[in-house]
Amino acid sequence: MADRNGKGGHGPRCVALVGPQGCGKTTLLESLLWVTGAIGRKGSHAQKNTVGDSSAEARERCISVDVTAAATTYLGDHFTFLDCPGSIEFQQETLNALAGVDAAVVVADPDPAKAAMLQPLLKRLSDLSIPHFLFVNKIDKAQGRIRDLLAALQPASARPLVLRQVPIWQGGIVTGFVDLALERAFVYREHAASEVIAIPSDMTDREKEARYQMLEKLADYDDHLMEELLSDVEPPRDEIFADLSRELAEGLIVPVLIGSAERDNGVRRLMKALRHEVPDVTRAAARQGLAAAGDDPVLQVIKTTHGTGGKLSLARVFRGILKDGMTLTRGDGGEERASGLFSLTGEKATKVPAAAAGDLVAIGRLEKTHTGDTLSAPRAVRELRRPEMLASVYRLAIRAANRNDDVKLSAAIARLKDEDPGIRFEHVAETHEAVLQGQGEVHLKTALARLERKFGLKLATAVPHVGYRETIRARTEQRGRHRKQSGGHGQFGDVVLVIEPMPRGGGFEFNDRISGGVVPRQFIPSVEKGVREYMNKGPLGFPVVDIAVSLTDGSFHAVDSSDAAFQMAARVAMAEGMEKCAPVLLEPIMAVEVHTPADHTSRINQIITGHRGQLLGFDGRPDWPGWDTVQAHIPEAELQNFIIELRSATQGAATFVCRFDHLSELTGRLAEQAVARRAEAHAA
Repeated sequence: MADRNGKGGHGPRCVALVGPQGCGKTTLLESLLWVTGAIGRKGSHAQKNTVGDSSAEARERCISVDVTAAATTYLGDHFTFLDCPGSIEFQQETLNALAGVDAAVVVADPDPAKAAMLQPLLKRLSDLSIPHFLFVNKIDKAQGRIRDLLAALQPASARPLVLRQVPIWQGGIVTGFVDLALERAFVYREHAASEVIAIPSDMTDREKEARYQMLEKLADYDDHLMEELLSDVEPPRDEIFADLSRELAEGLIVPVLIGSAERDNGVRRLMKALRHEVPDVTRAAARQGLAAAGDDPVLQVIKTTHGTGGKLSLARVFRGILKDGMTLTRGDGGEERASGLFSLTGEKATKVPAAAAGDLVAIGRLEKTHTGDTLSAPRAVRELRRPEMLASVYRLAIRAANRNDDVKLSAAIARLKDEDPGIRFEHVAETHEAVLQGQGEVHLKTALARLERKFGLKLATAVPHVGYRETIRARTEQRGRHRKQSGGHGQFGDVVLVIEPMPRGGGFEFNDRISGGVVPRQFIPSVEKGVREYMNKGPLGFPVVDIAVSLTDGSFHAVDSSDAAFQMAARVAMAEGMEKCAPVLLEPIMAVEVHTPADHTSRINQIITGHRGQLLGFDGRPDWPGWDTVQAHIPEAELQNFIIELRSATQGAATFVCRFDHLSELTGRLAEQAVARRAEAHAA
């Protein structure tokens, strides 16, 4: 791999295939690999034998669930394609992969109704300054004009969409295209290279119009080209291609090409555009924060996998030459030895002696290195820009179905998180639950399937308990006495406590109002400790908040009183007194921001109110044309399936973030159900 520079002079390049679920990315990867000779036979989703969906979980669900790398060579240039998941539930995988690419191909359906699904992806690519093409796939199934499709897609893109090809229609079906830069027409041939033909006479005017529109958009960033257009001077073809390359690399335009990956139509033309126009690795390195030149290898890990052969770290080499056996230093100063270098095509790994700048290489046994880490030799450079980490939107409580697997679970979860940084895991002390968090129901179910397949762990799941609290509405005074005589020294503690409510958010306050020494000073901390211990579980079964407790009276025994006796007396007083204070349940209320296309805002408002939410208002989402942000207060108990409804209502586009805001009283049937569930959980 180290000696590949390619006839194009760009060196090895890495291109991500991205787009919504079902747009045909994996089929496009299969076609790209076939037309470039990397595979001898194309697979299909139906036969579950594609390179892109090589994992068991992907084939089971017939969708991509993780990034797949595939290397190929085209006309002397080396490319690695990254087939990225289309489901929004696996977008963390895509974000991790984008850290290591030179460009992206956004695969789109020819359906204007699906245009909004592309905006979050196009926005991220623009924000990350990643050059990207738009490939309109399934063009053979298009029902309308390409110009109408682009009109629908343009609001989703912050960059001008520049149409490079116009379709040739025959009998209501697209049978070929006219290349506007080459000014040549091509007729599709099934699973073969397109055939050059004369531009159809009935398309001459349309071709000239579309070509001039393309040149106008290019001229917006090239004064010389603008002068030529204003002077009716035909620009040289080389100048046009130079503009296309430069403006793509600088993120000024989004070139649009068309084709059908299933039939291998337009794929070779896409491959040629990638070969000539995708910039080399130096731009990607600068984008990631590697500005200084040098010969020492610098790389960044974009994906981690654990298999039967051990751990593999998929990394992009941004600079220098990486050799097998080389010692690499992480940004935190830790060192590890590269134990095997591999070029990947799906699950097929080919061992290589070295990797050059631009190569994507899998490195064996970097046990303490994780996705996003920067590696270099002989000494570490500063950390390159890490991928954005998405907030979790879905949770499941998990436990090993077989209690004997409890010890194995922790190690398996650690490996799962290493493979998928989008997974979060926490032990909730209050509820004694292990909670798995991620980007949606399918994301977590896929993670559970992977735990079972790789580690033999079968897990039971449940909706996580809500962090309810309880407080009181009334004041009371209560004596608590603990007396026990069992030979020798006995136990004696006697206290009088005043228990009263505090304002919401007041927390807990303990007051010492003892006078005359009726409770010796050394036992007063024990009284407070006993009160605090009781507050872990009030009369409704939940932690107690927002109360003030005052020690006002009591008595002691010179021999039998002790710290333990006064702790017990305090707990007795609290247990008897709290029942008289009108205990009430408090539920956590979350401050929620929902980001949604503006066309769906009214429906989102209905979903929020249907989840007992209080609408606070909405406004345009900053830097997101055509999007709104809706603010609301929603009970935590209502958020479990909230993301599922949001996505269902918006073609998967809407999402939300939330944080704890306050506690609010909960009464009636919902409170009774919460208390009953708590009692059942403690009885189990």
